[in-house]
Amino acid sequence: MNIGFRLSLALLIATQIALTGCGTGSSEAPPLAGAKLGGPFTLTDQDGKRVSDAQFAGRYRLMYFGYTFCPDVCPVDVQKLMQGFRLLERDQPAKAAKLQPIFITVDPARDTPAALKQFVRSFHPRLIGLTGSDAEIAAVAREYGISYEKREGATPGTYLMDHVRSTILYGPDGKPIAIVAQDGTPEQIAAELGKWVS
Repeated sequence: MNIGFRLSLALLIATQIALTGCGTGSSEAPPLAGAKLGGPFTLTDQDGKRVSDAQFAGRYRLMYFGYTFCPDVCPVDVQKLMQGFRLLERDQPAKAAKLQPIFITVDPARDTPAALKQFVRSFHPRLIGLTGSDAEIAAVAREYGISYEKREGATPGTYLMDHVRSTILYGPDGKPIAIVAQDGTPEQIAAELGKWVS
């Protein structure tokens, strides 16, 4: 895994912890304000349609990179994130309506639109799954600060994908706002989303 990416992510997390540890309220500066994360993309969704970042302009985006064949971590992360999103829908529906959850694969070879459709529908009807060519996924991962690497599995012909685990909330302008801890409780996730979505 790329050391530079890991160090950058560690710095972002440390920055968020430092900033969110002091005080509360919507007047706080976003922890990731000024971070060089995000950018334009055009990928394919779970229905086989081409989707670009421009289609989400004016909406908040909760973005997670992973893969559907992940044996444990990705499904658990996405389950917790979507449980938190459901709580936000229940308690603050107006805020939830402004937020689009997005899952982008780092395993485009196996994550076809059909595979993504089955995966995202297991967690939430509004969750969008995105895939693309190897080059498209490499480009979007680079823009969003995600490193990943194919690792051969224990059984010949199988493999796993090592990747950075991070969930980032982006604003309506596409700029990063905050890291959302995907290993937090649904209540913590909902609270973090509700804090930054206005």
